[in-house]
Amino acid sequence: MFKRVASDVLGISDIGSVISPADYDKVDADDYVMHEDNEKIYFLIKSKSDEYCFTNKAVIHLDGTSAMSKKRVLKRYSFREHQISNVFLETAGTVDMDVEIKFVIGSAAFSIDVHKRFIEELKDLYKALIKISEICAENEHSMEFAKKSIEVASATLGRAAGAREGSLTDDFRVLNETAFNWLMNSRKKYHVKDFGYVFEKFINN
Repeated sequence: MFKRVASDVLGISDIGSVISPADYDKVDADDYVMHEDNEKIYFLIKSKSDEYCFTNKAVIHLDGTSAMSKKRVLKRYSFREHQISNVFLETAGTVDMDVEIKFVIGSAAFSIDVHKRFIEELKDLYKALIKISEICAENEHSMEFAKKSIEVASATLGRAAGAREGSLTDDFRVLNETAFNWLMNSRKKYHVKDFGYVFEKFINN
């Protein structure tokens, strides 16, 4: 009941407002944060029809069909599986009431209108998303390099083994185990699941 009237309490309009941490428990998105798995909200934008929740692990979008409808579609985009790119911040003109933050996560493109009085808060979010985007891009390149390194090592061992007599079974088993373990470790290193440290650096709540 309380969350259903939160938009009136918080003064929300069709243009989004940045919600303060003290009011996170008044929004619906908080119910879908995996607090049990140490997930934490770092930034939250709310309008009458939508909520955009940025946690250390994902972007959670409660997509409303309209300001008058109670229907919501929950969409979750984890940073580990969906890379952030194309981050832009469009500031307000002289007569504009809103600013706009844009980004792509995975294949989903977002363009969020926020009241211009929250421009300083949006600058912090912009910097955090830019940093996450850079880290994800660098890690993607590193992962591709790791895969190519395994391919080169495999081809080199194959040529060396072919030049001598004997079974390749042991060589193949050792190479396969080594490659598997290395790629698994590389995946853990380069597919970052928790970006809390980035938000803590840039978000000034």
